[in-house]
Amino acid sequence: MRNFLKLIIGLGSLTGFPALCFAGDALTLKSQYKRPLEIKFPKTAPYSPQLVTLGKMLFFDPRLSGKNNLNCASCHNPSFGYEVPVKTPIGATLTPLKRQAPTLLNMAWVAPLFWDGRAETLEEQAAGPITHPDEMGGEFETIIKRLSKSPEYKKFFHYLFPQTGITRENILKAIATYERTIIAGWAPFDKWIEGDETAISNAAKRGFIIFNGAGKCATCHSGWNFTDNKFHDIGLEIIEKDLGRAEHESNNVFAENAFKTPTLRNLSHRSPFMHNGHLKSLEDVVDHYISGVIDRPSTSPSITNVTLSIEQKSDLIAFLKSLTAERQDVSMPILPN
Repeated sequence: MRNFLKLIIGLGSLTGFPALCFAGDALTLKSQYKRPLEIKFPKTAPYSPQLVTLGKMLFFDPRLSGKNNLNCASCHNPSFGYEVPVKTPIGATLTPLKRQAPTLLNMAWVAPLFWDGRAETLEEQAAGPITHPDEMGGEFETIIKRLSKSPEYKKFFHYLFPQTGITRENILKAIATYERTIIAGWAPFDKWIEGDETAISNAAKRGFIIFNGAGKCATCHSGWNFTDNKFHDIGLEIIEKDLGRAEHESNNVFAENAFKTPTLRNLSHRSPFMHNGHLKSLEDVVDHYISGVIDRPSTSPSITNVTLSIEQKSDLIAFLKSLTAERQDVSMPILPN
């Protein structure tokens, strides 16, 4: 912490904060980014390893799609931060979807869900892509019939839900319980927060100060999961008309073109960025906030172009990359016959 305080005192003038004032704030700043050590499961869906196992099988099972050719991982690929490495995913109609697939990392701490916040729970969220005709194109009546033909699935559901068996509600509960266990691994940044001064570079440490200061990133990307769970129009160029949050909050001028603040965890695996996959790299994202923010009536009051030097931009990107954990192997489940 002593080295961190020296760094802050030396960089106060670069961040836009008075050096001594920011040094005092540093005593609590790092604590705001400490990771929780347990997942909070809802009382209606308490954790059990058996339920997570069932949910994982369903997550990877194409029988939940209309044509038996897509699963949840088709758009939420573990290798790419539970997103896809293209501008937007390809759905059941073999055409690109309007929005990028939001990451599933750390969703146990996120609500509401989707880019426009139309789902309050992970159970509700899971139903959306499964049944949407442009996404997986499934129908639960058909899905239940398919799963019921599997003796193994019948055994699993009877064990976990002895009174009800294979139902829409139980399918969604299993998937949501699995999704709550999809957690970003410990990144170098987390090790630094826990006291390992060697875990990240000096450039990344300077970037942390810029992130919380001159870059104004922490205004929206706050806390250990780097999201305020709110909706903002960040002044992106409108390529294709998309009302965003305004579809569900029509009387709020700031809801138009506003989308959910995403977590910044594992960014190095998650390009392209933004709700429409419009920006290809972290450099493009930072450049947007330096000179690309379009001022319009719906633009969030907290979003304005920022002034950063080339060196500050480099340091900020170094910090953002420190939020990526080492790749975690995700084993594929053996699906029931």
